[in-house]
Amino acid sequence: MRPRQWSKNVFVFVALFFDRKLTDPESILRTLAAFILLCLMSSAVYLMNDLADIENDRQHPTKKNRPIPAGQLSPLLAAAAAAVLALGSLVAGFILSTGVGWILLLYLLIQISYTFWLKRVVLVDVLVVSTGFILRIAAGVAVIDVERFSPWLYVFGGFLALFMILGKRRHELVLLGESAGEHRAILKEYNLDLVDRLLGLVTTGAVIAYTLYTFLAEGLPPNHFMMLTIPFVLYAVFRYLYLIHVRHEGGAPEDIFLRDRPMQLSIALWAIVVFVVLYVF
Repeated sequence: MRPRQWSKNVFVFVALFFDRKLTDPESILRTLAAFILLCLMSSAVYLMNDLADIENDRQHPTKKNRPIPAGQLSPLLAAAAAAVLALGSLVAGFILSTGVGWILLLYLLIQISYTFWLKRVVLVDVLVVSTGFILRIAAGVAVIDVERFSPWLYVFGGFLALFMILGKRRHELVLLGESAGEHRAILKEYNLDLVDRLLGLVTTGAVIAYTLYTFLAEGLPPNHFMMLTIPFVLYAVFRYLYLIHVRHEGGAPEDIFLRDRPMQLSIALWAIVVFVVLYVF
């Protein structure tokens, strides 16, 4: 179920935070409920992925240690758990909000398509994965009564997701070398030059999207103080690129955010400044 990767579901809190709903207990509880349901649904998808990739994972230097390819977890039990988690989260999602229910269903259908088809289509594979992050943001919007949420945050979130996904692709190419295609077939269609060019494109897109949000989005304080948060975003992007290119990390983006202290500090300072700008001024 990969609990460490549940950190990706924090995207559901974007609407709560930027719509100034942190002081509304009902909105907080509804967003927390959506977060839990996303964790359950994503866990079902992870189990499904591991079942579909069991033979390839056994050839991977690190994925071979996952419970299913390592033989520590019965495939039958994993399949049953995936079905229960998916169905349970869907039912609970429709009870919480019709919008959340449809988003969870769409997320599941996209992930099924990805697992059995789209992950073998070059470029489409990374775009599909980034869609999951945008749906997480949408789920957060669906559970609260948004008043100031800006579509620019969807754009920024999508570019940010692509940035992390391409960083992971690059790490796999470096780690696996010429045998990359044997572990993941789609990696035959990528090389470092292409991935680095794509990283440059999405990095620029992410920074520009966030910058435009800070002074063009409706609902922000008219003093434009939100622009003070741009340096923290730039540093976080620079730090991530440093970890990818110099330290050759990035295989598991969630590990970087959970382990790298400078990254954690930049995100914490960014969040504090955003909070002061939105909730104090």
